[in-house]
Amino acid sequence: MKPDPRCWTRKIYHPLNDTDGWLRIVRAFLHALTIRKKTQHNRHVSIGDLLTERSENAAMYGFGEGSTMYDNVLVLGDVKVGRHTWIGPGCILDGSGGGLVIGDFCSISAGVQIYTHHTVKRSISLGVEPVEYAPTRIGNGVYIGPNSVVQMGLTIGDQAIIGANSFVNRDIPNGSKAVGSPARIQ
Repeated sequence: MKPDPRCWTRKIYHPLNDTDGWLRIVRAFLHALTIRKKTQHNRHVSIGDLLTERSENAAMYGFGEGSTMYDNVLVLGDVKVGRHTWIGPGCILDGSGGGLVIGDFCSISAGVQIYTHHTVKRSISLGVEPVEYAPTRIGNGVYIGPNSVVQMGLTIGDQAIIGANSFVNRDIPNGSKAVGSPARIQ
């Protein structure tokens, strides 16, 4: 690789200043990782997911055996996840308001947001009222469809189904199917 002439300071070449050269190396490395992911799993993912494995991401947070989580999932506060649960890309798992518990064998689809706090009263009172907190619980065998939002302080019962793009603002009983905004039991 020919050094970039902009890297010369008082006629002394320093390879760390060769930004264009390093960028070419990094891009070639990411391209190789992209081909590897495509070959192994037939998928294209973000840079973070090229560099990490979903099962290792989940294990690092102490999630249960066999659980997986994409690299770009935002995890806040006290979040507990059971065994064999899949957390899709772009999710928000907010356990900052008293804890979030997600059971075994759940599917938390792409873009799902689950909260344990909100700032509505604080905002509209111009800071007079405090932030509100309440724990949230997701049972075992729950499916939450893409881009759904689960408000703080709720329980979604075992083997419940939440349809895509739903806004869950009340408890959902075991075995129920809820869809819509706000989510209604079908």
